Amino acid sequence: MNSPVIEVWEWLYDLIHGWYWLPLLLAYIGIIISILLDNRNPVKSIAYIMLLTFLPVLGLVVYYFFGRDYRKQRIFNLKAVGALPLMERFWSTNMPEFEKRFERCEAHVGDLIAPAKLIFNLHQGLLSENNTVELLVNGEQKFPRVFEALEAAQHHIHIEYYIFTYDNVGRKVVDILMRKAKAGVEVRLVIDDMGSKNNKRMVRRLKRAGIDVHRFMPVTFPFAAQANFRDHRKIIVVDGKVGFLGGINMDDRYLNNGKHKLFWRDTHMRVEGPLLSQLQLQFLLSWHFTARKTFPLTPPYFENSNPENGTVRATMVASGPDSPRPFCMEAILAAINRANKSIRIATPYFIPSDQIMTALLMAASNGVDVQLMLPGKTDSYIVQHASFSYLKPLLRGGVRVFLYERGFMHAKTITIDDQLAIVGTVNMDTRSFYINFEMAALVYDPKFCHDLDQAFDEDLQYSRVLNYNMWTDRFILYRIVDSICRLLTPIL
Repeated sequence: MNSPVIEVWEWLYDLIHGWYWLPLLLAYIGIIISILLDNRNPVKSIAYIMLLTFLPVLGLVVYYFFGRDYRKQRIFNLKAVGALPLMERFWSTNMPEFEKRFERCEAHVGDLIAPAKLIFNLHQGLLSENNTVELLVNGEQKFPRVFEALEAAQHHIHIEYYIFTYDNVGRKVVDILMRKAKAGVEVRLVIDDMGSKNNKRMVRRLKRAGIDVHRFMPVTFPFAAQANFRDHRKIIVVDGKVGFLGGINMDDRYLNNGKHKLFWRDTHMRVEGPLLSQLQLQFLLSWHFTARKTFPLTPPYFENSNPENGTVRATMVASGPDSPRPFCMEAILAAINRANKSIRIATPYFIPSDQIMTALLMAASNGVDVQLMLPGKTDSYIVQHASFSYLKPLLRGGVRVFLYERGFMHAKTITIDDQLAIVGTVNMDTRSFYINFEMAALVYDPKFCHDLDQAFDEDLQYSRVLNYNMWTDRFILYRIVDSICRLLTPIL
C-alpha cells in the first residue's frame, strides 16, 4: 500500500501530465496580448504572432531576445540624458550663417537640397562647406590611408566600430594605437560587443597599455535582448582633422588578398574639414553612453579649420533605436523623391520599407533612371531570398536591377543626378532604419559623385542584369523560398 506522500506525488504527476499545456497556453496568450498592446507596426506584430503560433519554442526564444521593445526606452535613457544637452550646446555654437549656406548650395543643386534641409530642421545635422572627401574602394584603398592617419596623430584618436577583428589588420591598428598612447596621444575606442565578440585578447592588450576601450552594450545572459540594438557604425576621427566613414569594418577580409574565399566589395570615405565636427559629435555621444565620460566641445576635438582646396558641401545624418524617427531613412527618401535624372543604389541587404518601394517606383514612372545593385553572393541566405521577393514589382515598374557576382557586394552607396552622394553604414533594411545605430554622409559634389558612378560602372562588368520575364519565370521552388523568407522581414 502506497504511503500518503507517494500518493500525493502521484496525484501531482497526473495533474501536471494531464494539464501541462494550460500554463503554457496562458503564457502564450499573455505574450500575444502584450504584443498587441504595444501598438507596434502591425506587420511586425503579425510576424511575431505567426512565429509564436507555428514555431512555439523557437518563437518564444526569438521574441525574448529580439522582440521586447519596451526595454529600448530603459536601455537608452542614459544615452538620451547625455545626448540632449550635448546636442543643444553643439547647436547653439554653430547657428550663424546656416541660411546663407543653404542658399549657396541650393543655387548649385536645386531641389536636391531637400534632405540637407530636412536633417537641419530636425536638428540632426549641419550643412558644412569647404570639406575635402576621398572615395576609398575596398580595404586595399582604405587601410593604407587609415594607417597613415593613425601614425600622424598628435593629440587624439577616436575609433568606433561594429566589427574590430584581431587579425592582421586589427593587430597592425592595435600596434599603432599602443605606440601613440605611449607617446601621449589620447586613444578612445568603442567596439560593438556583438560584432566584435571574439577579441578579448585584443581588449586586454589595449587596456594593459592604458588605452580606454569600452564595449557597446555588452551581451550577457539574461540581458541578451540588448543583442537587438547594435552599434553598426564605422568611425575614425584623428586630431579633429581627419576622419573615416563607410561600410568597411576593421577586418582583413576586406583586403581581398587571397586568404578568404569570398571577394568583398565595399566603399569607404576619408574626410577633412568642418564635416568632421559632426562625426566627432556622434562619437562623443557613443563615448558618453558606453564610458560614462565626455570630452570638451572645443579644439582640438572640434576644429573649425578648412583644408586647403576644400570645396565640398556635406552634412551627416545619424539615427538609432533611441531616435524618435528613422532619420536615415527619411533623408534617403527625401533624396529619392527629388531625383530628376538618375538614382544608383548599391546595398548588400534590400528589405525596403513601403515608403522606399513607393519612392523608387514613382521615380522610375517619372522617367528617372533607377538602378539597383544587390549581391549575387551573400553572407545571409534568408536575407538574400527575402530581398529577392521585392524585385518583381521593381522590375515591372522599370527599375534596372543587377546582381553583383564577383563576390559579396557590401557597399552602402547612393548617387542622385550626379550631384548628391550618400555613403555610410546604412543598409536598405528595417534593421538599419529602426534598430541599429547608423550614420551616413550626404555629399554635394559632382566629382565625388563621378568617382562613385565610375566605381558603379566597373562593378557592372561583374554583374548580371535581371529582367522581368526571366525573374517571373524562375523555378517555382525559388519563388516559394523567397516568399517564405519575406514573412520574416519585419524581424530580420
